[in-house]
Amino acid sequence: MQKKALSLLQELTEAHSVPGHEDEVRAIFVDEMQEHGDLSTDGCGSVFCATGYGPRVLVAGHMDEVGFLVQNITPEGFLQFVAVGGWWEHSLLSQRFEVRTRSGEKILGVVASRPPHFLPASQRSQIIPIDQMFIDVGASSREEAEREMGISLGDPIAPVSQFTPMGREDLYMAKAFDNRVGMAAAIQSGQILCQSSHPNHLILAGTVMEEVGLRGAKTAAHFTRPDVALVLEGPPADDTPGFARSESQGRLGGGVQIRLFDPTAITNPRLAALAIQVANDEGIPYQVTVRRSGGTDAGSIHQSGSGVPSIVLGVPARYIHSHNSIIDINDYLAMVSLTTALVRRLDESTVASLTTYL
Repeated sequence: MQKKALSLLQELTEAHSVPGHEDEVRAIFVDEMQEHGDLSTDGCGSVFCATGYGPRVLVAGHMDEVGFLVQNITPEGFLQFVAVGGWWEHSLLSQRFEVRTRSGEKILGVVASRPPHFLPASQRSQIIPIDQMFIDVGASSREEAEREMGISLGDPIAPVSQFTPMGREDLYMAKAFDNRVGMAAAIQSGQILCQSSHPNHLILAGTVMEEVGLRGAKTAAHFTRPDVALVLEGPPADDTPGFARSESQGRLGGGVQIRLFDPTAITNPRLAALAIQVANDEGIPYQVTVRRSGGTDAGSIHQSGSGVPSIVLGVPARYIHSHNSIIDINDYLAMVSLTTALVRRLDESTVASLTTYL
């Protein structure tokens, strides 16, 4: 299972798929799942693979990563840009990005950083706002950027970063673990489940535009009409300097996260208890999380239709929303194991019991 996990994670993290432009990740999903069920998409571009009969169980990850769109091209050929997703400006200067043109070609560029020689001491600690930054793609003019490189306003811009094993075994570094770990787990869990029996109508999903307000989850939930939803995520780890170790709920190597709360969604308590019970029964390492901030596609899914019991399972990742985040592959494998084990428990009576209030 680990060999497949690593190949999937490499292919997915190195894909170029910012909000609204998730084509490369969608293509990977289709290639991996086309022999395992019926494929479909909604009008926003979320993609689904459905198989089996019974209660409708949605297992979803979002396909997009934080990135940018070309906002303007200066007369000198430099690109100005707008963010699609949350960025901390400190992480941008001198970093490499790729612009994907309308023809599919990728143009390498770098966010310009003025050498300290040209900065007064008073300015060296200031944060430069994104609207004052620009990307240098090596063009000498706007005409060259447009006509020779094929760059247009609105073209998507994604970070450049290779999937890389670290010095300590089981740790890996890449961009976009938020949320390519969720996409890889949805694919891999689906492939495992489709090769055996499960008591439900299983719907594997890759949603769009999560990073700009859970937009794809709204239409995906309307399209699939789930009875219960498992949202697979790559949430931020909190086990580095600056965090209190005694309060850590997202430690690398601590197992899959089972989220009970964030400001966008309160996990159905019965579903949460079931997930914890399954993890204990199966000997799957896990860590329970109650988040003061953030949100996931569960925020939209749980409010769809007449209400959908939803839970978020996560692989904690250090330094998300940057060029280089880090995971422990064992946490990912634990998420796949818990996802598959939990889906197998979600038969008709169990799903009905989650919302039987009278």
